Amino acid sequence: MSKSEKKMKIVYSVKNGLYLNITNRCPCACTFCIRQKNKKFYVQDSLWLEHEPSFDEVKAALLSEDLSKYGEFVFCGFGEPTEALDVLLETARFLKIQTQKPIRINTNGLGNLIHKKDITPLFERLIDSISISLNSSDPKIYMERCRPSFGENAYSSMLAFARNAVKYVPNVTMTTVSTTITHEDEENCRELCRKIGTNYRIRELIE
Repeated sequence: MSKSEKKMKIVYSVKNGLYLNITNRCPCACTFCIRQKNKKFYVQDSLWLEHEPSFDEVKAALLSEDLSKYGEFVFCGFGEPTEALDVLLETARFLKIQTQKPIRINTNGLGNLIHKKDITPLFERLIDSISISLNSSDPKIYMERCRPSFGENAYSSMLAFARNAVKYVPNVTMTTVSTTITHEDEENCRELCRKIGTNYRIRELIE
């Protein structure tokens, strides 16, 4: 990605939500990820960042918006939000002061491996919902599709993240991507989510 193609699109709207693009770092290279196919996503400007924004930059981007018109705030962009954990948490605290609207994190669930500790307690009374990319009930398929830099530890850590998250976050959902796995695998994922105590959702594949 050339410097000329990178911008500072920190916030963007999708339906009734305001999305926060706070990092481009990610430990996965999922075969179906929009990052592998197209540099734009829901917005005209690229979500590739010139640099990783500080909290002050994120705050300024938020204050340039009419926050009252959004139904939720979502940490989701061209990267794994928990890579920028300190900025994520500080931004969530700021949003809780500014508005009582729900806050969601879309994550690959590898934050504990990234930070070498269980980060889920940090979300208590701060994050209202978490969407975790499960992607398959089969660890082998997960590895082939998600290609995590952490290797074989990734799948079990992602499941552990989900089990811990339900203790601290009111609404936890695990997701797969339509057409990327079999219907049998989807049903196995549904049962796995039931056992863990999360919701299950099949999200649309974005071409």
